[in-house]
Amino acid sequence: MQGAVADKTLAPLNGLPVLCHSIRAFLESGCIDRFTIVHRDDAQKTALTDALSQIDLQGTPIDWALGGNERQDSVYNALRIQPDTSTHVFIHDSARPLVPIESIQALHAAAIRNRAAVLAHPVADTIKRIPTAGKLEQTELEDLDRSRLWAMETPQAFALPDILRAYQHVHESGLRITDDTAAAATIGLHTTIVPNHTPNLKITTPHDLDYAAWLLTHEHR
Repeated sequence: MQGAVADKTLAPLNGLPVLCHSIRAFLESGCIDRFTIVHRDDAQKTALTDALSQIDLQGTPIDWALGGNERQDSVYNALRIQPDTSTHVFIHDSARPLVPIESIQALHAAAIRNRAAVLAHPVADTIKRIPTAGKLEQTELEDLDRSRLWAMETPQAFALPDILRAYQHVHESGLRITDDTAAAATIGLHTTIVPNHTPNLKITTPHDLDYAAWLLTHEHR
């Protein structure tokens, strides 16, 4: 965020912290019974708690999990504290505040039906693969079939026993993964793609905050 904000999850976005937009979308979807929020430390937990006081949580319970060194460690910590009554989970990056309510509902149905589902959009750009990472001068460019390429988003949704087993395998094997579908793949679990055709950007730069604010005002839910 180039120093523009101290914590992008708490950055103001059209009158509410970024996190609150994600929370409200899940509440309005009618698909969740409780939240688990991963936090960095006690100071961030306090700040997040204060942020959540700005919206009506409708009595929904919130559990807290301490984050780890990598995203995969944080997800694993959150999965391990789920109550025995939980059957399915959404895993969502709270820096994606524009997740459509209808997409959450479609993802929920797919996860119930097929045990693993991900929100994603088809890749529009022409993508080339190079033989050696970082070697950019006079390199060979391999064409990839764009019709088979999808960009992963969050939420990603799973039957809890499956994704917990997948993350246990990742943890015990010392594997490095970049998203939850990759964890699922390590135990042979196939994932259903739920196409998303509306902006679901991840807040990464100060410009993203401006764009998200514009979308909320002009086009989005």
